[in-house]
Amino acid sequence: MNPFDLSGKVVLVTGANSGIGFAFADAIARAGGDVVIWGRRKERNEEAAEKLRAHGRRVTTDVVDVADEAAQQEGFAHAIEAMGRLDGVIANAGFVTIAPILDLTLEKYDELQRVAQHGAFVTLREGARHMVERAQAGDPGGSLIATGSLTNFAATPMIAHYGAAKSAVAAIVRNLALELGPHGVRANMVCAGLTKTEMVPFDDDHALGQEAVKKIPLGRMAEPSEMGGIAVYLMSDAASYHTGDTITVDGGRMINGT
Repeated sequence: MNPFDLSGKVVLVTGANSGIGFAFADAIARAGGDVVIWGRRKERNEEAAEKLRAHGRRVTTDVVDVADEAAQQEGFAHAIEAMGRLDGVIANAGFVTIAPILDLTLEKYDELQRVAQHGAFVTLREGARHMVERAQAGDPGGSLIATGSLTNFAATPMIAHYGAAKSAVAAIVRNLALELGPHGVRANMVCAGLTKTEMVPFDDDHALGQEAVKKIPLGRMAEPSEMGGIAVYLMSDAASYHTGDTITVDGGRMINGT
């Protein structure tokens, strides 16, 4: 039996119609899993879903703003009704704005927290509630993932509010792992390195990109697809004893102290 086979598992991914979120969903579908896609743009959701259905898996979508708690709760109800269960939930939705800390207004700070921190908390909590309810009915287990970043480990100029959000979610993940372990539910954070997505306004060919990759041992930015494997692993039975961890997928960036 292939321990990485996700056949029969259903995974909900927020912010999944592009970038790292889509890479997670695509890798899960390729590994045999069924997928629920959340995103704020209906057209982009459907475009992503069509690509995933090409792998022969069940895919459903929903337009959900993760900053809205009631919308998330309704979205979870829709997902469970459509798919029957959720074996995995990935809190990936987020965005970043740029501001030096002296110019960072409370409004801008709070705007980001509502999505990247509070939204992730609600996603993980609602996923955990479903998994614990299943466990109490005799069907234990489940995997929760939060998307982190290298700001979990080091300060990055102009995005202090982003680092604050990711660090807060890391603390929630640790508590989820501690409190949900008796139910067989695991929780981990995946901290992605510099990746070519809409959130990053440059690539390897840009001057900023060329400067950035000097600090990455592998010498390049990541493609979003290179983040998919870790999601498959954490959703699979191969990771049945892996919980409470913060995992970097960064081309070696964090081992370079410069």
